[in-house]
Amino acid sequence: MSTSPLRAEAYLAPETLAQLSSFELRARMVVEGISSGMHSSPKQGMAVEFAEHRPYTPGESLRHLDWKMFGRSDKLYIKRYQQETSLDVVILVDCSNSMRFSTLQTKTGWGGTDAGRATNQWTKFDCAAAITVALAHLCLQQRDRVGLHIFSDEIKSVVRRSGSHRQWKSMVQALATVPVKGVANLSRAVDQLIASLGQRCLIFVLSDFLYPLESAYDSIAKLKFKGHDLVLARILDRAELQFKLEGLRRFEDLEGAQDIEADADNIRAAYLEALQKHDNELEKLTRSFMFDICRIDSHESVGPPITNLLGQRETRNKLRRTR
Repeated sequence: MSTSPLRAEAYLAPETLAQLSSFELRARMVVEGISSGMHSSPKQGMAVEFAEHRPYTPGESLRHLDWKMFGRSDKLYIKRYQQETSLDVVILVDCSNSMRFSTLQTKTGWGGTDAGRATNQWTKFDCAAAITVALAHLCLQQRDRVGLHIFSDEIKSVVRRSGSHRQWKSMVQALATVPVKGVANLSRAVDQLIASLGQRCLIFVLSDFLYPLESAYDSIAKLKFKGHDLVLARILDRAELQFKLEGLRRFEDLEGAQDIEADADNIRAAYLEALQKHDNELEKLTRSFMFDICRIDSHESVGPPITNLLGQRETRNKLRRTR
């Protein structure tokens, strides 16, 4: 049986593209890139952005002397510049079985993933795929390198970092075809990711984070130690966020634990309290390492939460530069 060719454009909604058009994705840390871009580099020299003056030392080249400063102060100063460089972005996407969960019919025109194709549902993994494609498009537009690692119990699929125009379609292909199954092991996936990185990166982790926080703590601490920047995006279905179920229900654990039967009305308050506690602890943990986190309702358009996150990061970066 023949299959229809992959339509990469079906994975990026026009409204999402329009919402992201005015934003830039900037690194918080100083990065070492391989080409001219928009991010601060530790390498000094003649480049895009003026950094500071320093006193001239006799015997140095006169090429970078600031003659205007000399005219005003009668003293010799050298101009120093911050080289502008490209950023490496890595998107780490959870493809464990819990990411198959959905209570929403698939969106019109969507290209589809393994998780949603069989049931015609818009799953948490479909939402993560849409966010990944949007971020990748933004990175490539601003001449950054972007890569993709998809994980469950370990890394299952890799699209190595690149700034080429073909990169976007390679990432779409991986997201569209990777099997969504298994049990999530974030700590192991992060260990494998770190082993593959030769320089500091901005890393996005897209997951429902429905696992013990010890795994998240271990992963976040390792990324901080290695000097990476990190953004966590917690993706949950609206039914998980609001729990508007009623009556006796059977609750299936998608990642292997025992199913249970319970009265939804009786456990609603305890469930919502536990979810909020988990959310608060994950956010507190992430913020304690000076990283970013956002929660995403998979029923909503992916554009607004991404633009809100990028807007907050831009504001904080500007505040840091003015201090």
